[in-house]
Amino acid sequence: MVVVHGEAGASTEFKLREGETILDAGLREGLALPYECRNGGCGLCLCSVEHGSVEHRPYQRSALPDALKAQGKALMCCAVPKGDVVIEVDGFVPSEAATIATVHSGTVVGLERLAEDVMRVLIALPQGQTLDFEAGQYIDILLDDGQRRAFSFANAPHTREQIELHVRLIPGGRFTTHVFDGMKVGDPIRFEGPRGSFTLRDSMHPILFVAGATGFAPIKSIVEDAFQRGVQRPMRLYWGVRQRKDLYMLEQCEQWHREHPNFSVVPVVSEPSEDDGWTGRTGLVHEAMLKDFADLSGHEVYLCGSVKMVETAVPAFLAQGLGEDACFSDAFLMAAPVQAPVQPQP
Repeated sequence: MVVVHGEAGASTEFKLREGETILDAGLREGLALPYECRNGGCGLCLCSVEHGSVEHRPYQRSALPDALKAQGKALMCCAVPKGDVVIEVDGFVPSEAATIATVHSGTVVGLERLAEDVMRVLIALPQGQTLDFEAGQYIDILLDDGQRRAFSFANAPHTREQIELHVRLIPGGRFTTHVFDGMKVGDPIRFEGPRGSFTLRDSMHPILFVAGATGFAPIKSIVEDAFQRGVQRPMRLYWGVRQRKDLYMLEQCEQWHREHPNFSVVPVVSEPSEDDGWTGRTGLVHEAMLKDFADLSGHEVYLCGSVKMVETAVPAFLAQGLGEDACFSDAFLMAAPVQAPVQPQP
């Protein structure tokens, strides 16, 4: 149970599902909680924990400095309560109508299997409509029961006539299974967005991208946008996957390298098979980058991958000289797999 205290003594309470963040549960209840990025980057969903404790998913320390965390502050988008909690949210008024996010309706116009378990999904808006977004942002796909599934734009803003998503098949995943087994060109699709703040900052620092699996999607959006805008900062992408076949757009990255002298790519395979002929870098992708850069000071790092990857990599980057204000991450959490119904015993 979560109890929220707000403006002038106002309060409300709601229940959470297992593993759900405070923000996700509150939005599901239609509450007007403040938020923007939903991935621990902007700090707009800051609250004070008055009772109980929470566990934080990965977030950027610029959004929640250690000093504020020590004072009992938390980010609702990353905070998973360990039990009953009481929080205070500045300016919250339960009776206030929740901010209604714009719901967009699109049509699936393309399905292309980029790898055995990765599908490129192309979505078009109604004729004459486009969606303004920044490279690195994401949309929330709306399921029929109101649940959301977040996917990053894989295309750059200057190609916004269609939306490109990279969907990885998750065993038991409700939406991803539908994409691979049931989705067809012509199907309607509803979504909210754009959202998120995993975007390229303006500076002169060299850029290091670290992508895990389909964490490549927002990096692709950012890189293509940087090329379009004439960004000349050095950019190096470390792309980590399990096996060689998972590098589903490596040829595209190598083409970028040929066409843009300020870009390079370092593919890293963690579990190469004996018969795939892989002779490149092996191991964990963040460790490969750390081996190449003994001192990360003066660089910017953009990291996108699983929660475990981000939780492991960020402290290692900071320990090797990366400034807290120069580390930007976007961790994706897999939705719980669909449980098969229990059959009654005869």
